[in-house]
Amino acid sequence: MRFIVGEGKTDKGVYLVEGDTARNLSALDPRVGDDLMAFASGRADPATIAAKAAEAPGDPPGAALSDIVPGLPIRRPGKIICLGLNYVDHIKEGGYDIPDYPALFMRGANSLMPAGAPMVRPTCSEKLDYEAELMAIIGTGGKHIAEADALAHVFGYTVFNDGSVRDYQRKTHQWTPGKNFDSTGAVGPMVVTPDELPAGATGLKIESRVGSEILQSATTADMLWSVARTISTISEFATLEPGDLIAMGTPPGVGHARTPPRWLKPGETVEIEIEGIGICASPVVAEEDLVATEAAE
Repeated sequence: MRFIVGEGKTDKGVYLVEGDTARNLSALDPRVGDDLMAFASGRADPATIAAKAAEAPGDPPGAALSDIVPGLPIRRPGKIICLGLNYVDHIKEGGYDIPDYPALFMRGANSLMPAGAPMVRPTCSEKLDYEAELMAIIGTGGKHIAEADALAHVFGYTVFNDGSVRDYQRKTHQWTPGKNFDSTGAVGPMVVTPDELPAGATGLKIESRVGSEILQSATTADMLWSVARTISTISEFATLEPGDLIAMGTPPGVGHARTPPRWLKPGETVEIEIEGIGICASPVVAEEDLVATEAAE
């Protein structure tokens, strides 16, 4: 199944996507709620509610997918855990040694925004970089999860742009400052259940671009740590819970490693596409322009 959370012309909620049409499951069953947390946690069964929608094809009526303004798939995730250094060529372009344990860091909720919303280049830096990433959404939680069982804990997969402010990322040995500027991490809009994709979402083409300029192009088969191994590793120290988000790292081609560096500029739209999942597009805006616009409103 494919889902999008958002707002249409007449309603909002969780939509089941079928081709170019979206059906509002929240309007069909109040247990669904306004994001995917009820499905991820098992409080509501998506297959049952999708079957209910199939039995009543005109109630609620289908909406054009293009009319849905995306929201975050999980509005209030408990944990946002990101994997750095997960593609060998990206590790090399950054000047790092290949690690024997995954480079993990966390993002705060304010750093995220839905696909289609502005990606904000902060006033204090022009070094806003892009990072195309696969993101897993946890369904069944747990701790000390065996790698062999880990994929059963995934509710779905989506697209992530791990926007990074590089000079702030490099200020300390910890990457927290550069990874947590407000509205720099774009998520969505599509969430695809695991049965629609290869196991662990491996072997999918992953690409970032601005217009016709291809910035990154690789495959998720190149990840050092698979989704299953990453979930198992994280669960050694943290109890995973429904709705937790895990970002799986980026392939080579990022802006800071280019000569000259290729930073995102206000007025551009950066797109991240993952085969079988979809496109996450973000217009880039300057923080000062955004503040001025909001003040005028």
